[in-house]
Amino acid sequence: MEQQIQRGLQALMDEQVTDAYLWPQADCYQLRVLIAGELITRQQFSVASAKRIMSYLKFRANMNISEHRRPQAGALHLVNRTGQGVDVRLSTVGNYAGQESLVVRFIYPVTNQFQVLVPAQWSQLQQLGHQTGVMLFAGPMGSGKTTTMYQLATLVGENKTVMTIEDPVEITQPQFLQTQVNELSGMDDLTLLKVSLRHRPQILIIGEIRDARTAQLAIQAGLSGQLVLATIHARNARGVLSRLRQLGVSEYYLSQALLGINYQRLIPKTDGTWAVLFDQLVHSALQTAIDQSPPAVIGAEWTQWLAKLVKEGQLDAQVAQQFQTG
Repeated sequence: MEQQIQRGLQALMDEQVTDAYLWPQADCYQLRVLIAGELITRQQFSVASAKRIMSYLKFRANMNISEHRRPQAGALHLVNRTGQGVDVRLSTVGNYAGQESLVVRFIYPVTNQFQVLVPAQWSQLQQLGHQTGVMLFAGPMGSGKTTTMYQLATLVGENKTVMTIEDPVEITQPQFLQTQVNELSGMDDLTLLKVSLRHRPQILIIGEIRDARTAQLAIQAGLSGQLVLATIHARNARGVLSRLRQLGVSEYYLSQALLGINYQRLIPKTDGTWAVLFDQLVHSALQTAIDQSPPAVIGAEWTQWLAKLVKEGQLDAQVAQQFQTG
């Protein structure tokens, strides 16, 4: 069983699975995997087999193998076939019927496989990355937001200090000072944000802006001369402005602190690879959106780019239609 599990983990890493879910059903368990933002049901296990898999992984991650209902978290370190280290985070919890579930998150090192569909959009981000202020990224889970921030910080952060505040750390980058929220140790996100203001990194990555206080501190860091890269929940770039207003950020600070807003999706190309497309608000378009508060819908350039990419043969028409509204 141990060798089978090891082979299974290697296969998941070969596919660059970001999250694997061992999910209880009525009389079995399903293995679901998240690849490039797409959730796929992979196979079924008997209850007995699933329990053995969970017990083995919990043992490896120094978790309590006799606890099946209360939430637990653990970690272990794997090595993929190319010799790269991959950190793994485990989370377990039981449902109302006492059936335990397991989520395995794979944290890969930064690679050069990052692709964008429109190179001009990436060039725009790199130019903005040499300035100070707040740059925000939105998109659904698995759309590559953290990867984008890490790639950008790695490119523009050479010979600069880079600090991250995450919950949890999703990508390993030894050149960065990576901190992780741990409320039991008194290291919540607000505490770490205050520490970052004293640490004075030139680039600060915030895993997620969740509340008004986090938003205020991110704005403060951007105004104090740092480049702040952060994610926030919204369905398009204009929706980010609505979300910031909801969190109490005034129009003045929106204008003074924001460098750019980027909504992104990972989209499958005709060659079988995946690449990022952005809905961007930068420069005058950003200021106009702040001043005029247009409806929170995807920008016109988004649909124009999709049509152009179909014409160039990079995307299938059906795929483009699927992503029309973001």
